[in-house]
Amino acid sequence: MTGHLALLIYRALLPVLFLIAFPGWVLKMLRRGGFGTALSERIGIYFNEAEFEPSGAIHFHSISVGETALALKLVKAWAAESPGTRFVLATGTATGHHFATSAAIPGLRVTYSPLDFQWMVRRYLGRFEPERIILIEGDVWPNLLRIAEKRGIRVDLANARNSPRSARRLMKFAPALRPFFSKLSAVCIPEEEHRALWQALGIAPENIHRTGSLKFDAESAPTPAPNPAFAEMLAAFGNNRPFVLAASTFPGEEEMLARAILEADPNALPVIVPRHAERRSEVAQALSLAGFAVTLRSAFSQPTSSSPQAFVIDTTGELAAWTAHADAVIIGKSFLSTGGQNPAEAILARKPLILGPHMDNFQPLVRHLLEKGGALPAHDEASVALAVRAALDPQCAADLTEKAMCVLSVHNGATRRHLSALQQERTSA
Repeated sequence: MTGHLALLIYRALLPVLFLIAFPGWVLKMLRRGGFGTALSERIGIYFNEAEFEPSGAIHFHSISVGETALALKLVKAWAAESPGTRFVLATGTATGHHFATSAAIPGLRVTYSPLDFQWMVRRYLGRFEPERIILIEGDVWPNLLRIAEKRGIRVDLANARNSPRSARRLMKFAPALRPFFSKLSAVCIPEEEHRALWQALGIAPENIHRTGSLKFDAESAPTPAPNPAFAEMLAAFGNNRPFVLAASTFPGEEEMLARAILEADPNALPVIVPRHAERRSEVAQALSLAGFAVTLRSAFSQPTSSSPQAFVIDTTGELAAWTAHADAVIIGKSFLSTGGQNPAEAILARKPLILGPHMDNFQPLVRHLLEKGGALPAHDEASVALAVRAALDPQCAADLTEKAMCVLSVHNGATRRHLSALQQERTSA
């Protein structure tokens, strides 16, 4: 398929896809408070004066919180290496925008990335006149790539995401996608086995850089540290209780994992961190119906019920600190949903890991962890209980965490390697 035909098809379908997705997007923004931010920037409407924008800056494009955290990691490393460099971080969601602004990095302009309609992209590029654009993981848009190329703006892809599912989809449509992806100047891949896919998408071999994953780079990630206030809250549930953290859970997982934790050890405290804090009422109700006395982090009070306790962390930005207090960590979105969540934080905190069967978004890391004995697999409530029981054994926990750190160590230095690759000149295909 020619690039011109592929672009025509894309531009014809884009308004249809937007109209289909729009109602769900509005509901999500209402739940997450997006309408209280500068959300109009998503459609190219800005209220501050253009003359005060950082023209000629390096732009990072992320989607939500996970990608934004990686972008911030690169911004900090780049700024430390080249003081005075100006940066703009454009996010695609309200949660990503809030996370970026909360980081309070001096001189960083946080905005929303434009929807991929031609006039919105042109308005964005005309306003900011970026020196270059660096996309994070998978935020690749045809109109943005094409218009940036016409304006002579280099576009790179950092920490290219390649789950088995997305790789199959990209390879299936490679002929239609090649005219767009080939416009990327550099692609940073976490694993060597991803190289063939990007070559099939039209990237010259010399422009594909095996850097390791920004998510798993221990050199640029602080070890999660305990929080004294959190320790006091946990102590209120009783002394000498093991704390088992269920991290970034999705609907249905909370009650199943809480039951499994108590089955493994009746004295254990299930500490539940839903992926989306706005689900607090839904999570609390599900746990209550399952027989738990629920305490919310946002409305903490001394637990008094004699029923089995469950502690729900319904505040954002605290997962790392709660991980530091855990005796074992179960990764959510891997049992009753698909894709999984990032296990690196728990590994860096040296906590024994329990993984569900649906961790596709974090392959091949998860495969290596399981092959090397750096994590315990589970697939249902009974097997989670067995895994928790094993993870709470001190000798087993020490063995798991040591092996997990060895697996993660191959990504050490990924941030440095990203900067080296992104600062190289493009090699012509």
